[in-house]
Amino acid sequence: MENLAMKRTKINKLLNSEFLIDNVLIKGWVRTRRSSKTFSFMEINDGSCLKNIQVIAEIDLENYKEIEKITTGSAVSVKGSLVESPGKGQKWEIHADEVDIINFADETFPLQKKRHSDEFLRTIAHLRPRTNKYGAAFRIRAELAFAIHKFYRDKGFKYINTPILTGSDCEGAGEMFRVTSLNPAVVAEQGKMNFKEDFFGQEANLTVSGQLSAEMFALALGDVYTFGPTFRAENSHTSRHAAEFWMLEPEMAFCDLKGNMDHGEELIKYLTAHVKKNCADDIELFARFVDKNLTKVLDTLINSKYARITYADAVDILQKSGKKFENRVEYGIDFNSEHERFLAEEYFKKPVFLINYPKTIKPFYMRVNDDNSTVAAVDLLAPRIGEIIGGSQREERLDVLETRMDEMGMSKQSYWWYLDSRRFGSVPHSGFGMGFERLVMMLTGITNIRDVIPFPRTPGSIDF
Repeated sequence: MENLAMKRTKINKLLNSEFLIDNVLIKGWVRTRRSSKTFSFMEINDGSCLKNIQVIAEIDLENYKEIEKITTGSAVSVKGSLVESPGKGQKWEIHADEVDIINFADETFPLQKKRHSDEFLRTIAHLRPRTNKYGAAFRIRAELAFAIHKFYRDKGFKYINTPILTGSDCEGAGEMFRVTSLNPAVVAEQGKMNFKEDFFGQEANLTVSGQLSAEMFALALGDVYTFGPTFRAENSHTSRHAAEFWMLEPEMAFCDLKGNMDHGEELIKYLTAHVKKNCADDIELFARFVDKNLTKVLDTLINSKYARITYADAVDILQKSGKKFENRVEYGIDFNSEHERFLAEEYFKKPVFLINYPKTIKPFYMRVNDDNSTVAAVDLLAPRIGEIIGGSQREERLDVLETRMDEMGMSKQSYWWYLDSRRFGSVPHSGFGMGFERLVMMLTGITNIRDVIPFPRTPGSIDF
């Protein structure tokens, strides 16, 4: 194997080099290999970028007979020189001085040089990152995660790690995964669960949101955000829902609904511009092979002024559209995906904020408006995706919050700590949640959430 003092170079660095380099070392996986009379060509990728680099291994190499046995998917280490390539479509290639075979891939390796369907690739989620499409998708996902932290770091926000295990139901929908250490056989025999005997001494669940915890820190540190996994026990098989997904949730003290929308618009524009600049080759792949309109979509996200209308106005637009929807439109409904996409794609043709929803369809913590029938809720609807952001100005008034909890039959005792935040130095504050996977879908043109999560968790499926 190679001299340990020699540092491996990533292929993306070599492809962007401005000069010849002697004594380079790369490690990666063979995409293709073919032989001529006196040498072998290998296309090698190390995951650092979309493009492969070509390696020329000549017949006089000591282990050339072994090199000729290299199969697609094999792992290799190559030392040699970066030289100009005489072939079309590539600036550089590597002339190998040594080719060490780290591992031969079995000939049953399922990823051959052809296009595979997304459905097939979901069955081999452990291997699909090696394809062009999924390698690009997960590089973009990684870059977006970095950009989120950079955006908030530059704005002075503090990153908060909120609990994954919780005794609170933030959304009030009850679709939560219960976590217990009780013996199922004993529970079945007794016919009930005695939570006092459970690990935490009370019912515990996987979190559906870090918002309530983030609010506590916003009321101490000013501007904070949490970014991590959340879980919904919703038996949904749509292309936009998963049981486990990542959520970005900023929370801002001394911020009203308008400030909340301004922040959301700035965030989306920043992240879109960042990934367009820093993942140009990967974005180009999606623009060529996945969504021909992707470049136009990204430009609209960056350059347009997002529309802002009330929920009531949205109902009026939908009812007067003349379009036949599968789900009836009337005041008081929670909009379906078809309604959201019509507003963003067909009517406004750009992202649109919807505000002031009926309080009957929204959670307890949203600020009640002066009409006492709507709340200061906000959703950002985006073309092709529908809802990308959902948030609100929070109810900072203790008496109004307690009234809302009573109306919804909630236990104030269970939320004593949350009510304390309104009792001791309460201030207006706002925040939202942004589904990270939906963001990746929006910026790549991928239409199924299962294809932007490394190992998707959906009803009836927990493979890998």
